Amino acid sequence: MPNKFTTLLLGDVYSDSGCGVILLKLPALRKEYHADFVIANGENACRGFGISVDNMNLLFKAGVDVITSGNHIWQQDEIFPFLDSQACLLRPANYSSSVPGHGYCIVGSPSASNSPYMVPGSSAVSAAGGVAVINIQGRVNMPSTEDPFKSISDCLRQVKGKARQIFVDIHAESGEEKEALAFHIASQVTAVVGTHIHVQTADERILKDHTAFITDLGMCGPSESVIGCDVDLAIKRQKTQLPIKAQAAETPAVIHGVCITSDTSTGKALSIERIVL
Repeated sequence: MPNKFTTLLLGDVYSDSGCGVILLKLPALRKEYHADFVIANGENACRGFGISVDNMNLLFKAGVDVITSGNHIWQQDEIFPFLDSQACLLRPANYSSSVPGHGYCIVGSPSASNSPYMVPGSSAVSAAGGVAVINIQGRVNMPSTEDPFKSISDCLRQVKGKARQIFVDIHAESGEEKEALAFHIASQVTAVVGTHIHVQTADERILKDHTAFITDLGMCGPSESVIGCDVDLAIKRQKTQLPIKAQAAETPAVIHGVCITSDTSTGKALSIERIVL
């Protein structure tokens, strides 16, 4: 039997509600699943739009190891310096190299000592050969970026041989685009998970006997909401088509994500289980 490495991947953290439920429940969730590593998308942590420094610090304090993001990462100017200085805070790799930040990091791999964006990890992470996390953004009905297929190939070349466990967050609107990218790199990575639409899909599976996949992790945020937003305002926006500013719903929060187990010696995914809490 292979030795197992367990990773929790959590959907878009939305507003104070999402941050609060992560702070309150993640420590117990890590214990329940015997999780060795946690990745969460934090691009909606600040009132639904971007992430603040306080949000970032709260998520790390709660037990998140790496924060990924997406198109809303640019909406809080205060986070810009941390996109360069904080190795485990990612923005999509396929934005221009002229903007702040980086699209991948490597945690706990002794073979990555000369790599940028590399940080120490726990003994379990090191024993599993280190963890690489890559953040990519889709192009279908999304802001213009460079080709995600080329960018993911570039990132994989950068992390090759430096981490055995490799996780990809593709932040995208299109399920077709997410699936296509996952199949494109299946057998090269441990898992590909989708974020952005805030609605958890039920298509979790293992591709090519190697790579775990789900089209969208869902959301960590207000339960009774329209993708995190106040219901009445969301209805008014749709009925009137007016540019009414969205506001976060103030309802009890949920956690959506997946638990993935992988082989410590090969990085192959062994199982994927949806989390709804």
